[in-house]
Amino acid sequence: MKIVFLQSFENQDERIHQSSNPPKSGYINNIVQIIPITMQLNTLKDRPEVSGHVKLDRIYAQFGQLLAALKDRQLSPETVSHINDSIEELNHSVLTGDHLARLVKKKQTSILKVLEKTDKLTPRNHYRTLWMVVGMSAFGLPIGAAIGSLVSNMGLLAVGLPIGMVIGLAVGSGMDKKALQEGRQLDVEIKY
Repeated sequence: MKIVFLQSFENQDERIHQSSNPPKSGYINNIVQIIPITMQLNTLKDRPEVSGHVKLDRIYAQFGQLLAALKDRQLSPETVSHINDSIEELNHSVLTGDHLARLVKKKQTSILKVLEKTDKLTPRNHYRTLWMVVGMSAFGLPIGAAIGSLVSNMGLLAVGLPIGMVIGLAVGSGMDKKALQEGRQLDVEIKY
């Protein structure tokens, strides 16, 4: 962002000679005008060796979809810098096969964490996936333990897991819906 300060005086003869002198009448306080500066994302280099490896091809294409979804967004300069650094590292990498796939996943995860932290942007079904696991562990296990202790059969502990999973899916889907309504959801779904 570029910030421009404008000052205006009614009378051109009015000057402020020292910072200890208060401004005279007719002085308009600083007006701040914010002019957005859009920073461009670097492009991901096409790699012909990716098409021969099924898993790497899928991961590389998913990373490209993420970058395409981000090109239309207004991102903070720190986020754009982080994304560009990640893209440059991938473009200059000599890794191939599974090693390149791991690097792409690592960079993609890093970008998603920065996006969520600084710009509050998330991919589709992010909260659903997160809360499914939380629901199983935070809600499902205690519910299963309660059912198991009521029936005096701790073998029923696993009965609570699907119940917790459904609770987690409901909470996560609600959060995803809220993010979509607020315009914070990217038009890409991340699958590992």
